[in-house]
Amino acid sequence: MERKRSGRRYYNKRKKTWTQQCKDYLRQFIAFLFSNIGIICLVVGYTIAGAFMFIFIEGAPGNAIAVIDRVGANRSGTADRIWDMVCCNAYCEDEWKQEVQVHLRSFQSHVIEAVRNFSYEGPNKQMTRWSFSGSFLYSLSVITTIGYGNVTPRTLLGKLATILYAIMGMPLFLLYLSNIGDILAKSFKWIYAKCCLCRNCKKRRKRMLAIQRKEQWKMDMRDFKLNTGVLTEGEESDDEGTTDGSSSLSFNDTQEVTVPIILCLIIMVGYISGGAILFSKWESWEFFDGSYFCFISLSTIGFGDFVPGNSITGSGTSLGAGLNSGTGTSPGNRSSAGTVIELSFILCSMYLMLGMALIAMCFNLMQQDVVMKIRTCTDIVRRISRCKN
Repeated sequence: MERKRSGRRYYNKRKKTWTQQCKDYLRQFIAFLFSNIGIICLVVGYTIAGAFMFIFIEGAPGNAIAVIDRVGANRSGTADRIWDMVCCNAYCEDEWKQEVQVHLRSFQSHVIEAVRNFSYEGPNKQMTRWSFSGSFLYSLSVITTIGYGNVTPRTLLGKLATILYAIMGMPLFLLYLSNIGDILAKSFKWIYAKCCLCRNCKKRRKRMLAIQRKEQWKMDMRDFKLNTGVLTEGEESDDEGTTDGSSSLSFNDTQEVTVPIILCLIIMVGYISGGAILFSKWESWEFFDGSYFCFISLSTIGFGDFVPGNSITGSGTSLGAGLNSGTGTSPGNRSSAGTVIELSFILCSMYLMLGMALIAMCFNLMQQDVVMKIRTCTDIVRRISRCKN
């Protein structure tokens, strides 16, 4: 009887209620979200959700067609009024010029209002600012604090949604930069230790000998001070801490290796140069303009004077020239142009996400190198002061 009771108690302890199982699953899901892979998926999913949200709020297709029709109707009305002035009324030259200027200024102010408030781009251009790729790039520029400024919300609901989206998205992207930058830093340190610090390398052998002599000298000095009674208990614990800490560099542990600052700068310059070459081909920019855009974007300055996709949407330039050449633009060519625009925006977004993580990695490695050098300098100054005493 006692065995049966103990078995039932054990079974009751192991059996969990439905709420406890839900809590366990929720705890595991949250732990996965805040893992390294989960953060990447969370940032990408958050950006995609923001793209669909802004498409729903700002990118209604009926609004774009209405704006194009409204501007076209105003243009036709202005032309009709000018024609009525020419054919049906007798004006002197000065009066006619004044009346025409009034009508042209009215049409000009109407076009400016359409551009500012409704993102009007022209009668023959597709308003692709709030397509999926354009909205995805806008969402990414919000949470990365780049903020190009070429695409902005026009409605009150869109402005409120941008504020709330940025408040939740910016801490998430900072967490992404911190975790992914740390992973990339550890991976690059391992690669650097395996490739650049091989066992047959002369620099490594010299460094190992220097560190061994340093450790041997510190141990000899510590034993001498202990034997002569010069070293106190506080200084003994201090010396043990420095011996077991940053001064002892084990080359078997790759994470103890520091990457030179010059190498980090070369990586950043190389990534910016590679992006400049790609954008110069995609957007028909000069190499310096592409480098300028990559640096401004990766440093989150984001002036907005160079933005991907502008030359593609324009007629007669870069890839759009080949797609729109001929007597007219067929539906197949329009779909090809739209595909090129989507691809340009998506590749730019991937370049920015990977590039900012790479910049965070380089800053992390440079910080570790600077901290190691400062610790070495303070250790040298401390030993010199002790020798003088």
